[in-house]
Amino acid sequence: MKVKCPTCKKDVEWSADNKYRPFCSERCKLIDLGEWASGGHAIPGKPVEEEMMSEDWDQKNPYN
Repeated sequence: MKVKCPTCKKDVEWSADNKYRPFCSERCKLIDLGEWASGGHAIPGKPVEEEMMSEDWDQKNPYN
């Protein structure tokens, strides 16, 4: 089965022999990781810091 590399869109064979799947290469895999690390990719929602600072956190925190 062929899939598109999420980074460069090149066709990639989806098989156990491809250790970088779904990416075509280690380079594309590292580019994607860098995007996540820099905030280029993000999952929608409140930042963790906001969640921790909410009123609910104070009620659940046994150390206050």
